[in-house]
Amino acid sequence: MAAAAGATYSVGSFPSVYPKSCFAAKSTTFGARLPFRSMLSLKSRYPSVSFERRCLTFRNSSALTSKNQMSQKRLNVQASYKVAILGAGGGIGQPLSLLVKMSPLISGLNLYDIANVKGVAADLSHCNTPSEVLAFTGTSELADSLKGVDVVVIPAGVPRKPGMTRDDLFNINANIVKDLIKAVADNCPDAFIHIISNPVNSTVPIAAEVLKQNGVYDPKKLFGVTTLDVVRANTFVAQKKNLKLIDVDVPVVGGHAGITILPLLSKTRPSVTFTEQEIEELTVRVQNAGTEVVEAKAGAGSATLSMAYAAARFVESSLRALDGDTDVYECAYVQSELTELPFFASRVKLGKKGVEGFITSDTQNLTEYEQNALEALKPELKASIEKGVAFAGKKTAAA
Repeated sequence: MAAAAGATYSVGSFPSVYPKSCFAAKSTTFGARLPFRSMLSLKSRYPSVSFERRCLTFRNSSALTSKNQMSQKRLNVQASYKVAILGAGGGIGQPLSLLVKMSPLISGLNLYDIANVKGVAADLSHCNTPSEVLAFTGTSELADSLKGVDVVVIPAGVPRKPGMTRDDLFNINANIVKDLIKAVADNCPDAFIHIISNPVNSTVPIAAEVLKQNGVYDPKKLFGVTTLDVVRANTFVAQKKNLKLIDVDVPVVGGHAGITILPLLSKTRPSVTFTEQEIEELTVRVQNAGTEVVEAKAGAGSATLSMAYAAARFVESSLRALDGDTDVYECAYVQSELTELPFFASRVKLGKKGVEGFITSDTQNLTEYEQNALEALKPELKASIEKGVAFAGKKTAAA
């Protein structure tokens, strides 16, 4: 087993109340009044919900007026990062592209898909935000879409349909991820890699193996995006307990499918008391939330909009970390030594080089219910990881 992806932190290593800030400005004075307002008006004080505190949009439709440009200059917000979205024409890719386009930290947004994404790119290019939007269609243009990219986001693949589990997606999406990661290895091996394609419990290990085979694996820069589980847990807890959503933070650990998703309700902030029935109901709802959306859409799709929102939040956190913000924490599925499993989702500290540390206290002093659920998820998560590793190995042998 390779070394852990970063140092170990405890929750006590960061303050309980986090500074109000807009998109990570290198010279921002935290706590100062900022000229922009969040599109969603969600400004949580906790680190793992930092996306809601950031400014995804300018104050009004005349965002790039000279007045606001001066405000940006004063905050030293610099559009200097390039993001590639692989699968930009899909149900997740299109809304994700829109949300990412709104970041003032991005100078270039590359949209790739096997189908024509020129229309999506043309549409987004009319938005008056700093980034230049470019379209890349088909495998012949994949390499060009990745040149000089800082963050690669991969929502490519087939969506879930009614009656379909994440495991049913494996054969199709595993091949897609393998091919895309090979291109990443060849063209932007130092980029942060965000895997959204399901089943994430297996596709992240596949990506790791492909990167290893190409000699460019950096465990600190490979992420399975599990942010949606946190977003859902925060939302459901706030609704159940009649709390202000901006104040709620629930760490979610384990994996990103079914019982491997474990919201740690005992670690909820602000501190709140749950009955045994509430714990059971909330845990099951978070675990089955994807199915809830698939069934509600009655065969017309899966969780695309909420997934795009959660993925955009993780992109924004990565950009802030790259830009030097030292106060960036998110839950993510990464190479880990918190348990005996090689990959595990937990809260991590992000920095310029990726994962800088793990918040170990989240998995300490768990309730009996949480401890039992943690032990119960391990066999399934272990099997999913091994399935991904075996897939990558078989393909190598066949080649």
